[in-house]
Amino acid sequence: MDGFQEIVSPFSSFMVDSYRLVRRCTKPDRREFLKIAGATAVGFLVMGFIGFFVRLIHIPVNNILLS
Repeated sequence: MDGFQEIVSPFSSFMVDSYRLVRRCTKPDRREFLKIAGATAVGFLVMGFIGFFVRLIHIPVNNILLS
């Protein structure tokens, strides 16, 4: 019986902790969701501009080196 308890105990504690986490979690309200969505959009735009400018600089440098 002791071996069975050693196997079941981690699973049981995981289930209890998971249930507690789900009960504490709440959905974001509208203001919080818009703030998160805006921050994500700004991050996408910044990464896009960085990639664009790196590519913009890379093309002429590549042409100079290969010509």
